[in-house]
Amino acid sequence: MKQFSKAEALNRLPDQFFSKLVQKVTKLKAEYDDVINLGQGNPDQPTPVHIIEKLKEAAENPLYHKYSPFEGYFFLKEAVAAYYKREYGVEVDPHTEVAVLAGTKTGLVEISQCLLNQGDVALLPDPGYPDYLSGIALAGAEIHPMPLVAEHRFLPDFSAIPAEVIDKAKLMFLNYPNNPTGAVATPALFEEAIELANKHDVCIVHDFAYGAIGFDGKAPLSFLQMEGAKEVGVEMLTLSKTYNMAGWRVGFAVGNRSVIEAIELLQDHYYCSIFGGIQEAAAHALLSDQSGVTELVAMYERRRDVLVKAAHDMGWEVTAPKGSFFAWFPVPNGYTSEEFADKVLEEARVVIAPGRGFGEHGEGYIRIGLLCDEDVLQEAMDRIKKLQLFPQPAS
Repeated sequence: MKQFSKAEALNRLPDQFFSKLVQKVTKLKAEYDDVINLGQGNPDQPTPVHIIEKLKEAAENPLYHKYSPFEGYFFLKEAVAAYYKREYGVEVDPHTEVAVLAGTKTGLVEISQCLLNQGDVALLPDPGYPDYLSGIALAGAEIHPMPLVAEHRFLPDFSAIPAEVIDKAKLMFLNYPNNPTGAVATPALFEEAIELANKHDVCIVHDFAYGAIGFDGKAPLSFLQMEGAKEVGVEMLTLSKTYNMAGWRVGFAVGNRSVIEAIELLQDHYYCSIFGGIQEAAAHALLSDQSGVTELVAMYERRRDVLVKAAHDMGWEVTAPKGSFFAWFPVPNGYTSEEFADKVLEEARVVIAPGRGFGEHGEGYIRIGLLCDEDVLQEAMDRIKKLQLFPQPAS
């Protein structure tokens, strides 16, 4: 069969680091039926029943059996505006400041194609969500990593970015609560980012995927709550984590009008929005009683506490995440992140994600998902404890 060459843009796409991990897990699962997977980022709870019922009802509406409006139904954009007003006190114009996305993964790739040209620079967190790289590669732009280190509370140090890089930068990705570190943003961080963006004409993209998941009674900060945020960027919000709707593929970009216009222009050429029944169910999720979200966050916090206590009990010196549904733990001395993950997988049959997969500065850490019941988390940590990799705490 004739082999056709890929476009140069596809050849620029980064390798998927975690494909090798998936292969290892698949092989082990074929031999054992007790593998515990803490390496995933897929919510383990079902979508709330009232949202599912709304979809069932909406699916019978003949209007939704036709093409959806290219830019999405206006009622969904109005729901996003109402959500921001209720949750964050932020006024959003649904006509010009909201774009409907087929999941924020799509939007995070699209925005680089909307705003970057060859030779431009995108600033992105390291460690960070790997798909930021994909859109930048497709656009033919360059990457400058912003290291996230424990000494700086896993927040970027903008003063460390060289002047010649800032001059070429057109886009900056931020993500709080952070995947993979579980850190949360401060007002000072966003204020400094806005000042930098104004001075150097950089568009800020705040990936707010875990915006509902904050611990210890502290709600995560929305970028759009900061004065001047909409002047310099957008925030991307997904229903995947807040409402366990990962498979529904609904997200939004909210903020700067010119960026929203560019995203909608690009999407006009890609597809014809999301099935209308899903859009109606998504609007219902945003506007209905939010007690289920409160209960979901409480569940993740209980899981976090079980995980952290179990780590401390085995002598593993870790810091509890302040948000997201991930924990970011240092590996024991003498191991790389991948070596440690392999040892835990092969000898304890527990899957954890090596930090190196999230960037160079992820080395030395592993990511654990809070996406299984407390007793399963405890069992996983008990198995790791038996490996005796950490100095035992004094009794």
